[in-house]
Amino acid sequence: MKLVMLTYLEGDEKCVDRMLAELDVTSFTRMAVEGHGPAGSAGWYGEGAAYRSEMIIIFAEDETARRVLAGVQECTAVEDPRHPIRAFLLGVEDAAACRCQHPAQAESAD
Repeated sequence: MKLVMLTYLEGDEKCVDRMLAELDVTSFTRMAVEGHGPAGSAGWYGEGAAYRSEMIIIFAEDETARRVLAGVQECTAVEDPRHPIRAFLLGVEDAAACRCQHPAQAESAD
């Protein structure tokens, strides 16, 4: 199992959503993040403004994870080419889940 982490500018959300749909990736976690980097032009306080970015985390089997990385490499229509969609592949050594029952399973046990 792998963990794939995608980072991208907020304006590229539709592009990322389309790519994931084409790859049949339907389960993921998305969160808004604040990106920081070298200041291109200083703001009011002499610092560069933060980038409005997003991050997606996907837990997937190895083959699906590799397809996501390949899909990112094929993307060309990003909002700002200086800020490409980035993908990171991490190995998952182990995983666990709680033993709580889904409400439907609890009802069928009665």
